[in-house]
Amino acid sequence: MSHTPGVRQAQKLRTRQALLDAALTLLEHQSLSSLGLREVTRNAGVTPTAFYRHFDGMAALGVALVEEALGSLHGMIGAVLADTGDSEERLDRSVELIARHVAAQPAHFRFIAREQHGGVGPVREATAAQLRAFTEEVAAAIAQEPESAGWDRPDLLMLAGLYVDHMVLTASALLDAAGPEEEREVVRTARRRLRLVTLGRAHWLDS
Repeated sequence: MSHTPGVRQAQKLRTRQALLDAALTLLEHQSLSSLGLREVTRNAGVTPTAFYRHFDGMAALGVALVEEALGSLHGMIGAVLADTGDSEERLDRSVELIARHVAAQPAHFRFIAREQHGGVGPVREATAAQLRAFTEEVAAAIAQEPESAGWDRPDLLMLAGLYVDHMVLTASALLDAAGPEEEREVVRTARRRLRLVTLGRAHWLDS
């Protein structure tokens, strides 16, 4: 019987994931604010009572979806930024990473794109917190580059914010792309725009 707690924990995790997956499927066609708890539990095959063993309410479930969508990107982007090569090469790899992630999890990113400025406050706040964390991580990485000599923290955060904002816009554009050719064009445009930002960065302290 020593394995029983582990079995129960595994079942609990499966139920939680079933609720997240059911909600994500339903959110393909509606906003979180219009989604009902019973609708989610019915699609997940669990009782409404079981829902509250995992989430306080629909807002908490939405926050968990934000973390599921964006949380895994932290380590990936950090690894790209810490990699060898010049800044343009790293930015190119970052664009490729975003493109792969959007292709692998389109429903998650559609949810983020719709709810980032939506009507559920905790979800907006969770998304903003994740993006602030990305900005801090990018700022810390570019602070280590020779090109950042003489930059103060507000300027580093400003530059990092430009990169992060552009990644969000790129993800949204990829979701709207109608087919592989348009997706490739989105990636090409993203790279060109980031190179333009990088050129401006080189002359930021000239004055």
